[in-house]
Amino acid sequence: MSTETNSLLEPKSTEQLLDAEKFLQAYRAMRTIRSFEDRISEQFMKGNIPGFLHLYSGQEAVAAGICLLLDDNDYVISTHRGHGHCIAKGADVGAMMKEIMAKQGGLCDGKGGSMHIADFDKGMLGANAIVGGGPPIIVGAALSAKTLGTDRVGVAFGGDGSSNQGTTFEAMNLAVVLKLPAIFLFENNGYGEGTHASYAVGSRDIASRAQGFGMPAYQVDGTDLFAVYETCRKAVEHCRAGKGPVTIEANVPRFKGHFEGDPQAYRGEQEVEKLMKDQDCLAIARARALKEKIVKAKDLDRVDQEVAELIEQATEAALAAPAPDDSELLKNVYSSAY
Repeated sequence: MSTETNSLLEPKSTEQLLDAEKFLQAYRAMRTIRSFEDRISEQFMKGNIPGFLHLYSGQEAVAAGICLLLDDNDYVISTHRGHGHCIAKGADVGAMMKEIMAKQGGLCDGKGGSMHIADFDKGMLGANAIVGGGPPIIVGAALSAKTLGTDRVGVAFGGDGSSNQGTTFEAMNLAVVLKLPAIFLFENNGYGEGTHASYAVGSRDIASRAQGFGMPAYQVDGTDLFAVYETCRKAVEHCRAGKGPVTIEANVPRFKGHFEGDPQAYRGEQEVEKLMKDQDCLAIARARALKEKIVKAKDLDRVDQEVAELIEQATEAALAAPAPDDSELLKNVYSSAY
């Protein structure tokens, strides 16, 4: 079995870089995620969103980078910080806004909310509030792909906290044993809730620990869209070729607290401000694309404007939408006779 490693992969030639079409696709996804979350944060503070919000802000390049390589037939399973994964996988933003506001027309009829949003038509198997709950599910999805002889790939997003869970270890081992097309993508934002990864992750890093299971494992700078795309391209190609699972550890900043309203007393003074100034993946991607003349500034400005209009329309429609009727309460939910 391969134990290939690659630390902070850098594209070796311009042929490997994103072209204008793919870059704009990724940039639109990143901008949509950021703008969507900025708006729901605002609406949450106004009392228009029930439950909790765990925002993805700062990590957009990871979701956008790997989802460029997937289509609706591929599977992803998300975390409680799942808006970015859902948008990057192609879910309807208007239906997402209604879902998070618990309104009719929501992606899950207003029953899933922020932490349980799903879109099976897009291969998005759901956000998951259970830390480490995603990897076993994606192993099942990957097993179905192998059994049916398709070239589908399953991606389990997780944080550094989930990398320490027993469910994750069992899933990674089974994926290697059965040689399944599964990618374990850990977005290491430095914190499992309020506990720093340097304390909680009991190995040098997540990627090297994954190697112990006998699969290729990569580390990548998750603020660099280009590096994310190249690393994920290798991983997806590995899986589609029937060579078994891959682990990717993407190092990313977390611009927000564990949840909206988190006082973040565990973070250093001006830590967030510095991260937002120096490690904003949107600003980094835009600067590089312009410097290398991949796109023009007017193209990016046009995307920004279109996304702003999209988010405005989605918000107004969600605010105006009615709550689900009481008769819908017990439809499409699981029940058991035991």
